[in-house]
Amino acid sequence: MRMHFNTAGPQQIERHYTIDPLKRIDRPLIEDLVEQQRYFVLHAPRQTGKTTCMLALRDFFNAGDQYSALYVNIEGAQAMRGNVYAAMQGILSRVAEEARSTLNTPQLKAALSVLMAEGESNALSAGLRLLCESLPKPLVLFLDEVDALVGDTLISLLRQIRAGYTDRPKHFPHSIVLCGVRDVRDYRMTMGDGEVITGGSAFNIKAKSLRLGDFSRAEMEALYQLHTDATGQAFTQEALDLAWESTQGQPWLVNALAEECTNEQPEGRDVSRSIDFALMRAAREALILRNDTHLDQLADKLREPRVRAVVEPMLLGTRSEASDADDQYVMDLGLIKRGGSDGKTLVVANAIYTEILPRALSATAQNRLLVQDIRPNWQTAAGKLDPPQMMANFMDFWLTHGEPMMKTVAYHEAAPTLVLMAYLQRVINGMGRIEREYAAGSGRMDLYVEHGGIGMVIEIKVWRDKRPDPLIEGLEQIERYLARMNLDEGFLVLFDQRSNAPEWAARMQRLDAQTTSGRKIQVFRG
Repeated sequence: MRMHFNTAGPQQIERHYTIDPLKRIDRPLIEDLVEQQRYFVLHAPRQTGKTTCMLALRDFFNAGDQYSALYVNIEGAQAMRGNVYAAMQGILSRVAEEARSTLNTPQLKAALSVLMAEGESNALSAGLRLLCESLPKPLVLFLDEVDALVGDTLISLLRQIRAGYTDRPKHFPHSIVLCGVRDVRDYRMTMGDGEVITGGSAFNIKAKSLRLGDFSRAEMEALYQLHTDATGQAFTQEALDLAWESTQGQPWLVNALAEECTNEQPEGRDVSRSIDFALMRAAREALILRNDTHLDQLADKLREPRVRAVVEPMLLGTRSEASDADDQYVMDLGLIKRGGSDGKTLVVANAIYTEILPRALSATAQNRLLVQDIRPNWQTAAGKLDPPQMMANFMDFWLTHGEPMMKTVAYHEAAPTLVLMAYLQRVINGMGRIEREYAAGSGRMDLYVEHGGIGMVIEIKVWRDKRPDPLIEGLEQIERYLARMNLDEGFLVLFDQRSNAPEWAARMQRLDAQTTSGRKIQVFRG
């Protein structure tokens, strides 16, 4: 049977190339917390392997002689929303079914109707009590997708667990692990009267919060080596370097890139051919363009106000005024991380997400760009990129369509930058590439556009109220970027977004400038 890299659901060892899940987590620490009868949290972004790790832990504990372990996914109760009775019935049904199939304990299923007669505020607590009293060994309970629950249902679940805490281990679970995307401290629930309750206040017995990390470089290479061992098809060093740059170890991306290379791309299905840089780059672009479920869910998160408060300043290069809690929330989603030269600056988590974010935010603008909006003379007679003509075309487009086009972009403050990227993306249209660099506090966004072996550097700055003209600072910044890219010419785009800015047409200017080291810069104001 042909093996695959997994891109959907928990690992199946007989079908998927798999890194031992028990080596991805701090198993000794978890064993210690369980031994101490602790209730704790294990969280990580979606599709990073939480479920696979929890199932492995369940089997690990059940293989021993100290504990009975149970894994229960309670995401289905999310559909009941404010109907706590129905939600608790659904959760108890899942607990009962898992107890029957995993621990051969059918009693809870038969007792469900009796338990629900106690009322939704006590049913789960009573059900867990009954289960624990029927087992010969203390129960370790893994509750998955806890943060998928909302409002009163989540509050009721947390409070019932808290209420039974003092009865462990004979009459209540010896240890409970709450699993989800976020830490329990970040659960925010709104009651019917508008009162906001945080998970920390509803569940103040948590001993620790553990986060499942991404793959290390060594783990990524070990996963890919499993395919090489099975088929003889090797990954070149350049392909591995690009895979790491593209994913930074995000498990779904690591698997999806390799699956695209080895099973989706026709050339890659020939195992006599190595997976090289060109094939890996083609796989990366296909992944981005296809916008699979994982990436689509990621894009959907960008609409959340808390995410926007963190991401928009990164697109602008301005300092974020978001709270530390919001920063942590977006990091928990896996969208961003601490990085940069100081290791503290907020940056996008990996190169693929760097591509996905602006594409998702400018999708409407891209779709509204008509063929006639994109003048065809941005190429030379030899079919090469003509950078000055490309920028001149954009300024013509900006003069005519810029103002209405900005209204199609959800992030209003970053709209000019996103419209420019939408334009470039539509022009290049898979025939070249655009690399983006942005981070909160940098004061700019840098773009590198390449087509037909010709590259151009574009630096974007926005002039806002109470700020000086960004021209001088922009010239200094693009000087450093050009030096790094070993180029002698570049383009500085200054968007005037001051409240007292000149009329639209009067803003449009083009001028030639020079950096202190003599590099030539074409400046476009708009």
